[in-house]
Amino acid sequence: MGRRNEILRRATEVFERQGVRQTSIEDIAKAVGIKREAIYYYFKGRREILVEIILPQSHMLLLNLRNIVHSNRLFTDKLHDAIQSHLQSFNPSYLEMTVALREDHFFGKDDKFKELRQVWNEYSNIWTQLITEGQKSGEFRSEPNPKLISYAILGMCNWLSRWFDPGKDISIEEIIETYFSFALEGLIKRK
Repeated sequence: MGRRNEILRRATEVFERQGVRQTSIEDIAKAVGIKREAIYYYFKGRREILVEIILPQSHMLLLNLRNIVHSNRLFTDKLHDAIQSHLQSFNPSYLEMTVALREDHFFGKDDKFKELRQVWNEYSNIWTQLITEGQKSGEFRSEPNPKLISYAILGMCNWLSRWFDPGKDISIEEIIETYFSFALEGLIKRK
């Protein structure tokens, strides 16, 4: 593992354990086993490290969701795949997702987070599009507000960052199927 990647990995671990706001460059340097000044050779500061940790996973989530929504599958299948894609990002990259979702750090006004905010806004909008198109197709009930439904599903999925531990007895596959069933029961059109 190169030094830059090692810094990112150790920073992710420290951010997850202490929280982003409570983590200093000194804390990250200590975790890597280098002097604080050496961090600045690779990164301008803590915010740049944070963006480097979160942005690749965020782009991957967005790309996967775009592909799912544009597929020629039933909307119930698309919903399952979207939930699966989102929740699988917690395993094995759960630390990155935990750091990304535990704090509101990337919704601030800082320009360093502009691209990240854009990715997450587009991601939310595509979730809303998925629900809207499922409603228009007649597969999903038409009366719930699609934006509220998409936020409810994302909220349910994102709360995993507060309690999920990949080493414990609940598998990510079980969580995916449970969450999908729970979401679908509220969306499926009754005949």
